[in-house]
Amino acid sequence: MIFAWGRTRYVGKTVLIGISFVDDDEVVLGTFQTHGTIVEISSGQGIVVAKADGSGTFNLPPDTKALEKAPPGEYRLKTTGEVVIDPHYTTSWTLNAARPELMENYKQNGFGPFGPS
Repeated sequence: MIFAWGRTRYVGKTVLIGISFVDDDEVVLGTFQTHGTIVEISSGQGIVVAKADGSGTFNLPPDTKALEKAPPGEYRLKTTGEVVIDPHYTTSWTLNAARPELMENYKQNGFGPFGPS
């Protein structure tokens, strides 16, 4: 459960997101990275991130424990070469038993829905 007072300290902060897609045999099928600003946290929507490229939002599971404070510095996205400077948080996820036909949806929208808000 995420308490209301805990949500507000994350809203407005930047996060660098990484996802690895692996099959049943633990073979990496692909990776994805994105970043943006946290705009909402709820049990139904999860951690909602406004993507920095302006292409919409990206939903992470509603678990703020998965947000790790990022040391200051420059972070280069392997998938695009873009440099992200001083994000507040990083988070990484592994999607096990990934189905290739669903990977693009995860890259565009993230995870969820998670249940009632």
